[in-house]
Amino acid sequence: MGNRLTQIATRTGDSGTTGLGDGTRVDKTHDRICAMGDVDELNSQIGVLLTEEFPELINQAMRSLLNQVQHDLFDLGGELCIPGYTLLKEEQVFYLDEQLALYNAQLPKLAEFILPGGTKAAAQAHICRTVCRRAERSIVQLGHSDSINDSPRLYTNRLSDLFFVLARFLNLSAGGKDVLWNHHKSPKAT
Repeated sequence: MGNRLTQIATRTGDSGTTGLGDGTRVDKTHDRICAMGDVDELNSQIGVLLTEEFPELINQAMRSLLNQVQHDLFDLGGELCIPGYTLLKEEQVFYLDEQLALYNAQLPKLAEFILPGGTKAAAQAHICRTVCRRAERSIVQLGHSDSINDSPRLYTNRLSDLFFVLARFLNLSAGGKDVLWNHHKSPKAT
């Protein structure tokens, strides 16, 4: 694949439209552009998670997983950018299923709702989870108006679950525990 970016500031979007990979111009608020933006934001948030410097928290296996996810998300963005095109494969969804099972098997059974938090890395994994859920909703919304493949929806659904599990794993790896939701009602102010 050759170098595709020859110029960054083209000014072609100054009118509020942007070009898709097939050359079609659409409004920057089009469902397809919103989904692409959410996937891009997720990829950036994963980049923040990867800046975690403690190797005992994010070991090489998890770094490799997150790096693969970033590449997969780039494929997903490319697929969303070109209507009718397929880049994200079923095998990439299966890979997430395998990783989800691997990390979940190392965690204690979850009996309560948990709050985002604990270590900084776990909190960032929760941010990735919530941005991933938004990307999934955007992809579902796009599917209401345009034909899209199943893999983008399935991938983001699995990925958000994986980030939940990774957040728990990161807290456990740091010697901590999940931050449990206090379900007891606080007294009402009078």
